[in-house]
Amino acid sequence: MTAPHPPTLPGADIVLPVPPRIPRARTREWERAFSRGVLRTFGWSMRGTLPDLPRAVVIAAPHSSNWDGIWVYFAATAMGLDVRILGKPVLFRIPVLNFILRRYGGMPADQFAERNMLEHANALFRDADKLWLGLAPEGTRKQVPRWKFGFWKIARQANVPIVLVYLHYPDKVVGVAGTYLPTGRHARRHRTHPRAVRALAG
Repeated sequence: MTAPHPPTLPGADIVLPVPPRIPRARTREWERAFSRGVLRTFGWSMRGTLPDLPRAVVIAAPHSSNWDGIWVYFAATAMGLDVRILGKPVLFRIPVLNFILRRYGGMPADQFAERNMLEHANALFRDADKLWLGLAPEGTRKQVPRWKFGFWKIARQANVPIVLVYLHYPDKVVGVAGTYLPTGRHARRHRTHPRAVRALAG
């Protein structure tokens, strides 16, 4: 390992143990097995611990390639997680990938203006007892000095925690870096996260 990845519960293999309150997808065993096989074949694994939360905003960073969403997708499917993902619209223009993404709760981010996206996300949380909503905090594949506030606004208005996920390509790791609440005193905390995530991501 070349990065200080967070500790992982004993017994974890390619993917992490899933706590009982996390939303679960209606995937078949062969879908989960196939996704685990893809991760294993390409040398990917997971590090950290999944929080036992029924509702959360999940942010994955850094977002530097369309592959980011694909590896996160395989990790989530391998664990049987139901994560609604607001993804880059270019991914939904590929017919087969479009079908897969929508099959597993994906939706193109640019189909909503910022205000409408916030309203749509809050409506999703308002109507769901269990919901993990996935977002890319940078809002672009370019390296940025600070993240956009969209994910924080969504979590703040829905009163749900934020789960930080990172990708470390040198070690081929999808990691869970931690969870925090979008309280007022943390309104600027996310500005320091790009540097922390870059350190984890190598």
